[in-house]
Parts: sequence; structure tokens; C-alpha cells
Amino acid sequence: MAARVSAVVPTADVPALPAALAERLDVRVRAAQRKWRAPSVVVRVVRRGVTQLDLAVGSADLGADGLADPALLAPGADVQYRMGSITKTFTAALVMQARDAGLLALDDRLEQHLDVPAHGDLTLRRMLCHLSGLQREPVGEVWESLRGPDLATMLADLPDAESVLHPQERWHYSNLAFALLGQVVAQVRGTSWEHALTEHLLEPLGLRRTTCSPTAPVARGYSADPYADRLLAEPLFPGNAFAPAAELWTTTADLARWAAFWADPAPDVLAPSTVAEMTHLHAMADLQQWTLGWGLGLMLHRRGERLLFGHDGAMPGFLASMVVHRDSRLGVVVLTNTGRSAEPGALALELADCVLDEVPEPDAPWAPGRPVPADVDALLGTWWSEGTQYAVTWRVGDDDIDARDGGHLQIEAVGAPASKPPSVLRRETAAGADHWRVVSGREQGELLRAVRGDDGSVERLYWATYPMARQHRAFGQ
Repeated sequence: MAARVSAVVPTADVPALPAALAERLDVRVRAAQRKWRAPSVVVRVVRRGVTQLDLAVGSADLGADGLADPALLAPGADVQYRMGSITKTFTAALVMQARDAGLLALDDRLEQHLDVPAHGDLTLRRMLCHLSGLQREPVGEVWESLRGPDLATMLADLPDAESVLHPQERWHYSNLAFALLGQVVAQVRGTSWEHALTEHLLEPLGLRRTTCSPTAPVARGYSADPYADRLLAEPLFPGNAFAPAAELWTTTADLARWAAFWADPAPDVLAPSTVAEMTHLHAMADLQQWTLGWGLGLMLHRRGERLLFGHDGAMPGFLASMVVHRDSRLGVVVLTNTGRSAEPGALALELADCVLDEVPEPDAPWAPGRPVPADVDALLGTWWSEGTQYAVTWRVGDDDIDARDGGHLQIEAVGAPASKPPSVLRRETAAGADHWRVVSGREQGELLRAVRGDDGSVERLYWATYPMARQHRAFGQ
């Protein structure tokens, strides 16, 4: 039996889902639950922080023998499921918070923060994007014992952990790397990973149903017998020092709130510029199709021309997914209490595509902006460099920096396709008058310098040292 809640009052900011679309998504989730032979599947779609759709199919708890009838617990938005490796997005956010607070640098070596007997030369950045080359799991047969090591054991066993690849050689997923990153957070904060998580993320964002141990009402994890219509209850897996990689439990309500945060970050929790940095491609996981990459603790998905990010998760008896489309502030989360054959990541991406295809983000109406600063006005217009004509424009965004500065410069080649966004530049007052720093797009990090004549007119621009003139010229002229 599926319950659907798609009741949102249409607003200018949050378009309503058409009833026919909501019905199709309900049918799709029902089909997934049946195909996966999953006890339950729960879904939430959120846009700009507003719930657009709740779907719940099946039973969250069918008892230890998997045969209870009727169900002991109906699935819903407040029922906890294990999120598995989506936990890594929390650990990554904690690392970046610590970086922004000046407690560490991403290119710090592990040994600068932890007293480790081996692998101390690994950098935090490489560990975040799975380029460290460190073996996948902690030493020992943790997936047979179903118990993570304590911290002393995990660190003492590090000399036996292999470097299966050279650092930066290629992407290689490592739970062990994230377990260690969680301990780095604990060290620089002078507390435990769990306490840092609660103080710096869960409490500020109101994620009260996201916990390190199951808290009722909670789904029971199962594995479906491949040869009969019966379920096998899975035991719990206490992560211990492994916790920062995969420990957390959550609900679709909480996980959707977490997705909404990534879509529109609260600056007092994590700077939007830091979130943008985390979604930059650092490693390509899918070397054949280039559809899956990795940022700093985040999975990056390409769906045609559409880019999304998030993370999948798995623990015994549970599979999960969270995907975010930042441009539309859309988040889709899928939780299920089966550990076998389900594909919540593929379902979340499919649902996101369906919503974005049918209810695209509406374009904001154009309106005139504030007056252009006098010294900026002389920079605007067309310029030539290397035989290419560029347009220099002044634009005003909706971020705090533009609110302070009144806007920003943009440079783009005349006639450039939409797939090549313009370079965004902001004032670089420390470098002197008429200096601008590229903060995104082509030549990111480089300077633009304007040279003025005696009358104040701009005679030439130097972009990453390349001269730009008002008229087309050959090199050296």
C-alpha cells in the first residue's frame, strides 16, 4: 500500500508538481519496490526547502522472521533507515568547516593531525576525493565480523593496510580514509566525531532524527532470499571508529532537509563558496562514460547536460541515495530496508530528471540593477585578445558579496555557447586599483589588470598577462 503526500501550495518560488506527474512517480516507486523485492521504499522530493512529494511503499518492519502480517511498522517520513555512506557527506562537511575555521588545510598530511604509524603522508584532500590509494576497508574481516574496530585497533593496524594504488593514480573508494578523516575532525576540534557532528551540523540544521544509533520508530534491515519470497533479517553493524564513513541513521524528512541545505547552504554552517568547491570535479570514477565523478566527499553525476551531486549509501539491510540539483534547488532522497538488488541511486536520479523535465526552474523576470560604479563603466564593452572578441559586462547576483560590492564583472567570448559559462571576476583591492580576480570560469585564480590613460579611460586590459585591446590587433601591437 503506497501513501502519497504531494500537498504543497504553489508559490512563485516552488512550482507545484502536476497531479499526473505525482501519479507517475508513485507508479515508478511502486514498481521499484516490487522489482527489488524490498520490504519498503520511502522517497521525498524537496525544492527550495519545501516538500513537493512524499512516497512510501511496503512495510518498514516485518519482524525478525520477515513474515509478520500485518506489518509491525508502516513506512513514513519519520521512520529511521540507515543511510550508510551518505554519512561521508557529513564527515566531508565537518572537514571543510574545520578548514574554513583555520584548523587545518586540505593539503595537510594525515600525520600533521593524527599520530599514525603508517600512511601519514596521505593528504586530506586526496582522502576526501578517494585519490589516496589507501585500501578500501579497515584491516580485518569487518564485513564478516560485522563490527568496526575501536580507534586504538584501527590506528595500530594501519601498517598492515595497503596502498593499493599510488596517490593520485586513479579514483579508488576508501571507507578507511573517511574513518581517519573523522578522527582528524575529532582531533582538531578537541572532541569526538559524534560530538562535533552534533554541535556543528545536526543541531544547527535541526536534524533531530539523524543519529549514530537507531532511534524508534526505526525500520528493520533485511535481505531478500533470491530463491524464495522470504526475507532474512540482517544484524546491526556497530561502526565504532568506522563510524565517520557509514554509521548514521536518518529519515526521509531529515535527509531531504540535508539535501536542501546542499542546494542552498546556510552560510553560518558552511559557506556557499565552500559547497561550490566541494562539487568541483577532482576524480573521475567512471572512466568509460564519464557520468560519475567525485568532488570533495560528494558524488558528481552527469545526466546529459544536467549536473547533479550527492551520495549513495549501503549497510547490511539498507540502501540509500541522495541527489541534489543545485540550479533548481531540488533534492531527491530514497531509503529502503533491503541490502540486496535495489538501486536507490538510479531511482533518485530518474525521479529528479522527471521532475526537472516537467517542472523546470522558472526564469526570474529581468529587472534593471543598481547604477554601475563609475570606475567600472569604462571597462565594459567588447575587447579583443588572440583574435577573439570578448564582452566585458557588469552583473548583479543574489549573493552576499554582490550585495556588498554592488555586482561583479563577467568576461565571455562573443557568441560562446551556453556550455561555456562566463568568467566571474571580483575586485582584488589588495593588488591595487583596477585589479580584478577571476573567481570562476576560464582563467580562475588569475588577475585582470586595467591600464588607464591620463583622462581615466581604459586603454588596455591584461587578463592572465594576455593583452586585450578595443580593436583587433596582431600579437605585439
